[in-house]
Amino acid sequence: MREKIRLIDSHAHLTDRRFKRDQEEVILRARNSGLVAIVNVGYDVASSKDGLDLAQQRSWQGRIFPTVGVHPHNAESITGADWRELERLARLSEVVSVGEIGLDFYRDISPRRVQREAFRRQIAIARDAGKPIIIHDRDAHNDVVRILRDEGASRCGGVLHCFSGDWQMAKACLDMGFYISIAGPVTYNNSGSLQGIAARVPLDRLMIETDCPYLTPQFKRGQRNEPAYVEEVAKKIAALRGIDLMEVAEHTTENAVDLFSLPLEAGQ
Repeated sequence: MREKIRLIDSHAHLTDRRFKRDQEEVILRARNSGLVAIVNVGYDVASSKDGLDLAQQRSWQGRIFPTVGVHPHNAESITGADWRELERLARLSEVVSVGEIGLDFYRDISPRRVQREAFRRQIAIARDAGKPIIIHDRDAHNDVVRILRDEGASRCGGVLHCFSGDWQMAKACLDMGFYISIAGPVTYNNSGSLQGIAARVPLDRLMIETDCPYLTPQFKRGQRNEPAYVEEVAKKIAALRGIDLMEVAEHTTENAVDLFSLPLEAGQ
């Protein structure tokens, strides 16, 4: 009989409309798959508030932890009232992080100048609130690293979610004290570069995630992703490193607990 596994999905979007019909069943499957916690990530003010409601209302209360933040795609739509609300929300005790925030120069839905300004301002909100940050980076590696350095983001700490940079970027972020999170693409056949990074990042700086409903691992690719599938990411990392799955689970879970100050008791 396999030893009981303990996993944390460090980045999920459970309030996405694709979970509207079966959200409770998705959460139950996660629990039955060995997840002890899910970090539910906001991408605008509305989804951040929805995440707070989810954490407070569902049967798995105390195991779903909300974050608040505005994704770079939505940076141009932030109003003055939104900024005030983000500052308020970030200070709530149940909120574990400011995120996801960052830069996306692949889609460029918001102007790059506006993205940079929103990223800097949300780092400041996180610093003031004493919360770590969850960083979105797509095709903006140099700008992300520069802003993290300029804004002294290492003072609040955080994680590069769904890491997509090269080893040089990973090393720069690790040197600033950030964690690196690996998602479903590590299981894809054409992800050699990411697999190399997943095999190389120190275990005490590694986290795992689904980014569900996006980025489904290879075994369910083309279908909706969900937190229960985070074990597939852990399995792939274990195989790449030549270590036991339980060792990956232990370290990545401990890292998420430490970064987000999750109030999980031993054995949970």
